[in-house]
Amino acid sequence: MKHLYGVSESANKWLESAKKIAQTELRQRASATDKEGRFPAEAMKALADAGFFGLTLPTEVGGQGQAPKTFAAVVEELAQECASTAMIYVMHNSGAQAYAASKTLKNKTEVLKAIAAGGHLTTLALSEAGSRSQFWAPVSKLEGDAKAAHFTVNAKKSWVTSANHADSYVASSQRPGAASPLESTMYAVQRTAAGVRADKGFDGMGLRGNDSGAVCFEGLKVAGDSLMTANGEGAAMMLEVILPWFAVGTSAMAHGLALACVRITGKHLTDGEFTHNQSRLRDLPNLRARLAEMSARTEASRALLGYTVNDMEAPHAMTPLYVLQSRAFALETATMVTDLAMKTCGGAAFSKHLAVERYFRDARAGWVMAPTVDHLNDFVGKALTGLPLF
Repeated sequence: MKHLYGVSESANKWLESAKKIAQTELRQRASATDKEGRFPAEAMKALADAGFFGLTLPTEVGGQGQAPKTFAAVVEELAQECASTAMIYVMHNSGAQAYAASKTLKNKTEVLKAIAAGGHLTTLALSEAGSRSQFWAPVSKLEGDAKAAHFTVNAKKSWVTSANHADSYVASSQRPGAASPLESTMYAVQRTAAGVRADKGFDGMGLRGNDSGAVCFEGLKVAGDSLMTANGEGAAMMLEVILPWFAVGTSAMAHGLALACVRITGKHLTDGEFTHNQSRLRDLPNLRARLAEMSARTEASRALLGYTVNDMEAPHAMTPLYVLQSRAFALETATMVTDLAMKTCGGAAFSKHLAVERYFRDARAGWVMAPTVDHLNDFVGKALTGLPLF
């Protein structure tokens, strides 16, 4: 059967490999990852060893050169078993794409080769305590002459996935002398660099294994050859490179959660019995109707993302709009479908006898993750009425 995202026959091997890793490494540890809030190191190693760290990187640096549709299909498989692992992987890929797009980073090829070989995990460090979910508007500033050999920065980056496990952070700050937060600069930071401090411990409602936390830059020296964009041109990389890949990845993650809940709910209705009259839960029309609604909404959202990832291969003026709509619809779908799964499975879900409760919590994280659903809908509304996004 043809994949809804249009994954090519040659790329199916990546989908099958992801499914195998998800159903073995991820499935057996997902519950403990959630319960203990532990980083899924074994799952990430399995992905690294299988070549997934460089899935979308150019073949010239050892990557696999796969398109957004393959990436989306892979993330969807991972999220069906462990959303924390999927989130870490989405952030890694988004950061890797920033490295690949850089025209200024001195050691770009070296880092890309390390990523493709599975020896380098990266992540994003964009949002700040002062800018909250408006990640495109950092409040921190690079201090120093615009043409200096190095800069100094103090920043408190918030909600950094893999905060204590990533090898590098793709970060942003205002350029020296910036008149607006949109005059930002992207730069690469090694986690072990002097002046970097990551908070330990994450106790969130969902995605509990993604090691999300604050990362502080305290008098951090940023070498001029560590800049990933020219000074003042960071917003373009954030909005034109990072955001599309992040949006596709988080949309696919939402779909993985929804698909898992459709599957679990269907099995529960099929297996659940009423002993006193030998009927099953599936015999109740209201429960069947909920399951049907869950499935239809999930497939509609997947179809929109499928259209979008194929459109990205030959982008045009409307492509950014589809990207934003896909993410907003996917996140809303995940919250709706997981909510219906909780209601349909009843006590079995509430008591955690089914994994539905975990998916329900994980789905809520997407709603508040920058750009939030409210921001996405506002951006779409502005685009449709001819207003500038900022």
